[in-house]
Amino acid sequence: MKAFVVEKYGKDGVRAADVPEPTIGDHDVLVRVSAASINPLDKMVRNGEFKQLLKYKRPFVLGHDVAGVVSRVGSAVRGFEVGDEVYARPRDLRIGTFAEFIAIDADDVAPKPASLTLQEAAAVPLVALAAWQVLVDRAHVKPGQKVLVHAGAGGLGSTVIQLAKHLGATVATTANTRSEELVKSLGADLVIDYTQEDFSTVLSGYDLVLDAVGGANLEKSLTVLKPGGLAVSVVGPPDAAFAKQLGAPSVLGLVMSALSRKIRKRAKALGVRYEFFFMQANGSQLRKLGALYDSGKLRPVIDSTFPFDQTLEAMAYVEQGRTKAGKVVVSMAPDNG
Repeated sequence: MKAFVVEKYGKDGVRAADVPEPTIGDHDVLVRVSAASINPLDKMVRNGEFKQLLKYKRPFVLGHDVAGVVSRVGSAVRGFEVGDEVYARPRDLRIGTFAEFIAIDADDVAPKPASLTLQEAAAVPLVALAAWQVLVDRAHVKPGQKVLVHAGAGGLGSTVIQLAKHLGATVATTANTRSEELVKSLGADLVIDYTQEDFSTVLSGYDLVLDAVGGANLEKSLTVLKPGGLAVSVVGPPDAAFAKQLGAPSVLGLVMSALSRKIRKRAKALGVRYEFFFMQANGSQLRKLGALYDSGKLRPVIDSTFPFDQTLEAMAYVEQGRTKAGKVVVSMAPDNG
């Protein structure tokens, strides 16, 4: 089958290749890929940023989001049949959605939301799971709380705005001038145009900040939190809990702890908290999220669609910052143009 594989770590490390079709285990489903989408995580894995924690054996197929059709089921799988339309974010060490087929643990798979096309559904799993796991599992967001979402027009930000609003939060976001109407339509109550204004001078008393920018932006984010508030970053620096989540040796936990010491110390001095976040595959959560898409509470935001053979161009498009809003999808359909 055709696939895009990481042959070596680095910017030019991915190439198109013919690889064997995956074999499936008793608990797996084999999915014929209809569409995938590009995530910042693809670049990070390609560049080897997590190679000490995620021990991929090269060459391996890249890609973290998929929607497609079940073409085979393992002997122990219940609840999925050949022909079912599904979507998933396969678990770490079993990624590989930039391919014609992928074998996925059935626990990571969910029925595709009926209201979405396969191309739309491919844009959803990673960002929707991340939004759910930050807002529901980590922060336990309640009605009336205040949430700041950075980069609200992005794939993750646009999803977090919608879910936070559904949970009853008051939502502020940072965006540029051209994205203001979009993020308002998604439910943002307050939009800070970062090209005109410094969010840290106008916001205060927030329960949660979700940061996808890092650096100085993360440090400033701590100052808008109320006492006991939580800043969660998806770009780092990582902390010891991340190493533990991935089952890494304790020495790597110490390394992660050292990397985040400065920001944790700053948070403690301000009476707030900092945590690094790395999402996990979860089919049952995707079922709950699917119901929210089907009820109209959530909608995917898609910037553009590339044909499968232009997967490398799609990755470059995202890396170069050319995305205006939402996700970039890679489609197997011959007519997506």
